[in-house]
Amino acid sequence: MAAADPNGPERRVLVVDDDAATRSLLQKVLDCPGTTVAVASSAAEAMAKLDAESISVVLTDLKMSDANGLDLCRVILRRSPDVPVLVMTAFGSLETAVEAIRAGAYDYIEKPFDPDALLLGIDRALEHYELRHEVRRLKVAVEGARAFEELLGTSPTMRQVYSLLDRVSASDATVLVTGESGTGKEAVARALHHRSRRASGPFVAINCAALPESLLESELFGHVRGAFTDARTSRAGLFVEANGGTLLLDEIGEMPLGLQPKILRALEERKVRPIGAKDEVPFDVRLVASTNRNLEVAVEDGRFRADLYYRINVITVELPPLRARGADILLLAQHFLEQVAEQVDKPVVGISSAAAAKLLAYSWPGNVRELRNAIERAVALTSYDRVAPDDLPQKISTFEGKQVLVAGTNPSELVSLEEVEKRYILAVMTAVAGNKSEAARILGLNRKTLYRRLHEYGVNDD
Repeated sequence: MAAADPNGPERRVLVVDDDAATRSLLQKVLDCPGTTVAVASSAAEAMAKLDAESISVVLTDLKMSDANGLDLCRVILRRSPDVPVLVMTAFGSLETAVEAIRAGAYDYIEKPFDPDALLLGIDRALEHYELRHEVRRLKVAVEGARAFEELLGTSPTMRQVYSLLDRVSASDATVLVTGESGTGKEAVARALHHRSRRASGPFVAINCAALPESLLESELFGHVRGAFTDARTSRAGLFVEANGGTLLLDEIGEMPLGLQPKILRALEERKVRPIGAKDEVPFDVRLVASTNRNLEVAVEDGRFRADLYYRINVITVELPPLRARGADILLLAQHFLEQVAEQVDKPVVGISSAAAAKLLAYSWPGNVRELRNAIERAVALTSYDRVAPDDLPQKISTFEGKQVLVAGTNPSELVSLEEVEKRYILAVMTAVAGNKSEAARILGLNRKTLYRRLHEYGVNDD
C-alpha cells in the first residue's frame, strides 16, 4: 500500500469482522508506515469507533452475527458520508456486488481475498477520502482568498491591490486600471463600483476598441433624431446612462485620437452634447478607465493625448500577470472548476497533483481568462472526478519553461541565483499548501534534500 503523505489527513482504516482470525490477518496485510488499522468485531463497536475516532476507510464483512454489512454501510453513509466503505463477502455474486454498490459501498471485495487486489482497493478508497478532504480545504481557501468582491487571491501582489482598492473605493477619484489582457481589469472596475457610494447606481462599460470612431462617439455622447442617416430616434449616450453610477472606458488606449479631446472636455465640464443637439446635458459619473497598453509610451509616440492621460491617471491600479501570482493559480483553478462543474452538472471535484504541477509551471500569457478556458475544457474532457494533465490543453500539459522572470532592470534590485532558488522553493511550498511530498515532486528533489533546504531557510515543520 502507498505510504501516507505526512502533511495530509491521517490515514486510518477500520476493519469490521466478527471472526478474530480474519481481523488479525487483515490488520497485518493493511499495516504500513503512515496508515493505522483499527478493528471492530461488530457493527455496534464499529459505529462507536466511528464516533470516537477519525476514520478514513471502513472495510466490513457482509455476513456478521449482529448485523448485515450492507446495513452498516447505509448507516455509515448517512452519518459519515465522506468515509468510503468496502464490503467483503465469501458469497460472491454479481447480484451481491450490485446490492453493495446500491447500498453506497465504494467497492466490493470477494473472500478469500487476493492481498494485492485488497491493497489496491484500499489505496483507491484512501485516495478518494483524501481528495474529499483536499476539496474541502480548497473550498475554504477559495472563500478565504476572496478579499475584494469577485477578485480572488492571497498573493502579496494581490494583497497590495486590495489595499489600494480599499482606500480608493470610497472616493470619486478617476481610476486607471492597467495590466495585461485577461488579468481582470473589468472585475476591478465592478468591485470599485460595488464598494462605492454609487453602488445603487448603474455600472456601464464600453470597449473603446470595439467600435469605429463615429459609432463610439454616438454611443458615448448620444444623438438626437435625424442627426445622421440611421438616427430614427433620439438616444442618450453612455455618459448620461451611467448617471449616478460608474462608467468604464475599457481599452481606452485604443480610443481614436480625434475623439480624445471631446472625451477630455466632457470629463472637465461634466457635460456632453449629443450629436446633432444644441444643448449640453449634465452627467454625474465616476470614471474608471482600463488599458493593456503603456499610455506613457503612447503619449510620447503621439497616439494618445497627454492632457487626457493626466486627466484619467489620477489613481493607477496595476494588476499583476497571473504568472506572478504563485499559489493564486490553484485557487483560481479550483474556483473555476467548481463553477463549471456545477453549470454542466458533472461530478468533477478537484485537480490531480500532476495537473496542478502543470498549471503552476505554465507561463499563462492569456492570464486569468486563459486559465478559465483551460479549466472549462478540462472539465468537459475529463472522465474522472479529478482533472488530469491529459485533460489540459496540450500547450499547458507539455509546457517546459525556458525563461526566468526578472522583476526589474535595476542592478540593485537583482538577486543571486541562490536567492532565486530559495524564493522559488518557498513559492512552490506555498502553492502546495506545505505538502512536502508534492513540493519535492514538482521541484525534482528528493524529500531529504528538500527538508535540508527548508531547514537552511529557517522553515520549521509547521
